[in-house]
Amino acid sequence: MVAVSDIEGSSRMSVAKRKIGALDVHPVGLGCMNLSHAYGPAQDHADAVKFLQRAVDIGYDFLDTATIYGMGKNEALIGEALKDRRNDIVLASKCVMGFKDGKRFRDGRPESIKKACHASLERLQTDVIDLYYMHRPDFNVPIEDSVGALAELVQEGKIRMIGLSEMSADTLRKAHAVHPIAAMQSEYSLMTRNPEIAVIDACKELGTTFVPFSPVGRGYLANDPPEPGSYHEKDLRRTFPRFSEPHFSANLGLLGTAKEIASELGCTVAQLALAWTLARGSTFVPIPGTTNLQHLEDNFNSAEIALSADVLDRLNETFAPQAISGPRYSPPAQATVTTEQFEFETASA
Repeated sequence: MVAVSDIEGSSRMSVAKRKIGALDVHPVGLGCMNLSHAYGPAQDHADAVKFLQRAVDIGYDFLDTATIYGMGKNEALIGEALKDRRNDIVLASKCVMGFKDGKRFRDGRPESIKKACHASLERLQTDVIDLYYMHRPDFNVPIEDSVGALAELVQEGKIRMIGLSEMSADTLRKAHAVHPIAAMQSEYSLMTRNPEIAVIDACKELGTTFVPFSPVGRGYLANDPPEPGSYHEKDLRRTFPRFSEPHFSANLGLLGTAKEIASELGCTVAQLALAWTLARGSTFVPIPGTTNLQHLEDNFNSAEIALSADVLDRLNETFAPQAISGPRYSPPAQATVTTEQFEFETASA
């Protein structure tokens, strides 16, 4: 692969830190979910510990986990691997989605949020969580009540900042009226541009950092994405419409264009996708996840790629929202979030 500094149509740039609240982080964070579950079986424990330590060695300083990832095992993994390097990272975790007796549940009641936080602190082996998200809305509890509990945790010094995940602009504003919301996390990539409907503007208005998860399209925006039928039985992509036919094949033409551009620039498709996401706003901090050491380095180095206006125009035109075949979520999954949808998505649902 051509060195970043040799990429045509882009230039090497000094990598400035980005803000999450008052804290500075590298523009590319690390989503830790798939070390424990989601796209197949958990990574070998010893390998996962070394992987996380290598990530911090490379320079990753913003790590994202959640109570529900591996039913607590992901938090425990991070606690074990990085307890001696706690001051080197900004640590994010999430509540509301929890587990008991091997079963998942959703509980945004104030007392439950506080209980979940204390459990996360123990698993993470830390005294404070830098950024604590509501993982999903609890439709049985007013958002104001849940955020009120999080605000009390801030006052108690258990968490530093409050975040929301997969919620609407309207929900963000209601939450922010109770306590400043430092970050909004939602799926965003060339393939999924729903936050452009309203959430990104709301984040800019309120001074909330936008944290895109799955910025590489859950692996679709890779040089060779796995085809339907090849997914592990525990791979969440088996439930996503865009990873089944006819949508998977219908979107291959878009991927072909991305491959052409990446080849012209001398980078990977994943790096191109990340560079595009970073170019969308200086307050964006994407958190790609991987278990591959080469991809770990590639993702981190994508922050050094500055795409030209012509390249950005080509990508925006090719991956226009209406050009994507299939919704990002099935109807049952969409019903668990308050994220906005395009009219053509709801019309075809």
